Amino acid sequence: MRVLVTGANGQLGQDVVQCFRVSGHEVEGLGRAKLDITDLDQCFDVMSKSRPEAVIHCAAYTAVDAAESDAEGAYLVNAIGTRNIALAAEKVGAKLIYISTDYVFNGNADRPYSEYDPTDPKTVYGQSKLAGEQMVRDFCSKWFIVRTSWVFGLNGSNFVKTMLRLGEEKPVLQVVHDQKGSPTYTVDLARFLLQLLPTEKYGIYHASNSGSCTWYEFTGAIFEEAREQIGLTITAKLEPCTTAQFPRPAPRPAFSVMDHLAIRINQLQDLPHWRDGLKQFMVDIKKDPDLYLR
Repeated sequence: MRVLVTGANGQLGQDVVQCFRVSGHEVEGLGRAKLDITDLDQCFDVMSKSRPEAVIHCAAYTAVDAAESDAEGAYLVNAIGTRNIALAAEKVGAKLIYISTDYVFNGNADRPYSEYDPTDPKTVYGQSKLAGEQMVRDFCSKWFIVRTSWVFGLNGSNFVKTMLRLGEEKPVLQVVHDQKGSPTYTVDLARFLLQLLPTEKYGIYHASNSGSCTWYEFTGAIFEEAREQIGLTITAKLEPCTTAQFPRPAPRPAFSVMDHLAIRINQLQDLPHWRDGLKQFMVDIKKDPDLYLR
């Protein structure tokens, strides 16, 4: 299948390109320099020349805190940019996968959110990503919306790499213990997209690594796996703290665990447990230590 990937230089985009190529697909990965998704004419031009059978839309404005003071920038990329990709994909008859987020929910639930629960984003980032979801639904006839959470990968900066660095540098490290969610290894998510794309099981999917934890618990697991898998010397003493102790411009959801109802009822294979994803991340880092620095 001819597949075009937007945001191909990003954390998820790089793994999507690699995963689909290894699986035998003809992949064109485009970063911002080759495709400005906010330019409608360029989107039409690129799609008409590439004639993809499927588009995986990974490009996004993901700076959660910056979005609070840059709403126009967030909506330009996440809403208008997604509209442009949706229109261009529909014009060439391509399927579209849009990567969305747990931030479309308010984070106040006491049970995992299903795909059919009402959305209620509390941040500009979440609101702009939800607007992107609506653009996909309005302008595409063959679409998948895939919401994910707490993403970490081999390429680029992320929470896992930051904790590994701080664990080696800091004597004491405080991490919030009152936010609960599901970490997601980008390679596992890319493999799920690989499974989903050839089907016609269109709709909204929640796709994170299974299981859940707090950021504090996640950090403890990061340190354990780093010691065991790559022999890293972690000196920091890990301590729990509250969200209130570290206020941020954008409110963080206290609970963002997502139920994978659509995966189950569509009889698709679920993603591995987050601890297995984390362990595989460490194994993959050990194979190529330079990735730790990127």
